[in-house]
Amino acid sequence: MVVRGAPAIGIAAAWGVYLGARDASAPTWSALRECLEPVFEGLAKTRPTAVNLFWALDRMRTLLNSLSSQTVSGVLAALESEAARIHEEDRQMCAAMGQHGAPLFAPGSRILTHCNTGALATGGDGTALAVIRAAWAQDRVSLVYADETRPFLQGSRLTAWELHRDGIPTRVITDGMGPHFMKKGEIDGVIVGTDRIAANGDVANKIGTYALAVACHHHGLPFYVAGPTSTIDLETPSGDVIEIEQRPAREVTHVGDVRIVPEGVEVLNPAFDVTPAALVTAIITEHGVISAPYGPGLSAQLDRTQKR
Repeated sequence: MVVRGAPAIGIAAAWGVYLGARDASAPTWSALRECLEPVFEGLAKTRPTAVNLFWALDRMRTLLNSLSSQTVSGVLAALESEAARIHEEDRQMCAAMGQHGAPLFAPGSRILTHCNTGALATGGDGTALAVIRAAWAQDRVSLVYADETRPFLQGSRLTAWELHRDGIPTRVITDGMGPHFMKKGEIDGVIVGTDRIAANGDVANKIGTYALAVACHHHGLPFYVAGPTSTIDLETPSGDVIEIEQRPAREVTHVGDVRIVPEGVEVLNPAFDVTPAALVTAIITEHGVISAPYGPGLSAQLDRTQKR
């Protein structure tokens, strides 16, 4: 959790490969590739759910394998440039998602978001927070409810800080309060980020997202997901097969150094849950807004990215 946020994880992995190559002191391309194998393997084992990690590693590996005729210095320069390119592309994708997503909200909307999806989790303004920032600039958002996002508190610690710094009116609520404010008519919609989008449109995101989608469905509110095409995983047919990262029990049992759960009580701490595509109103990527059925739209947008 030192690096968190799916796009940031991918960016960090790309730079990690470059740093591993730089520190290897290998005399030849083949020696360098051998030195980098444990680097690729180690990075791949860090976070199982966010597909951006594997997307970035595959991209760096593909480039490395194409450079067998280059000098080691040439390989290092190419890997550094690719990591920088991945970083810059994410910044541009964030800006594009903001512009595509903002018009989905009516002027003065009161929006709920979950977890942290801003500059602290990406290479730019964010995914869902980029949309919120763009909507705020267009007077389409008047208030943002930020779920605290237990147990790691990304919403209350990070999202609230980003929004407050930008001067966007923000109210922090606990994870269970969203449906209450929906019922009272004080929330007009929800927008979240995503760590993996399956081929059918199922979405893996921070634990607690699924409950918000169910509540939106019950109250007739839109539930939007913002994520770059690097988060689309067509190799995963549905959310049923997405591996969910299990986090340490201490994140639940303690707040700081204070234990809040009795000794000996079992704790479950999945970091993510999966929201079925049927509960998603639309998916926002850097290329535009996708509506159900999601399969063709996701495939077309990913193909568009790969042809750039």
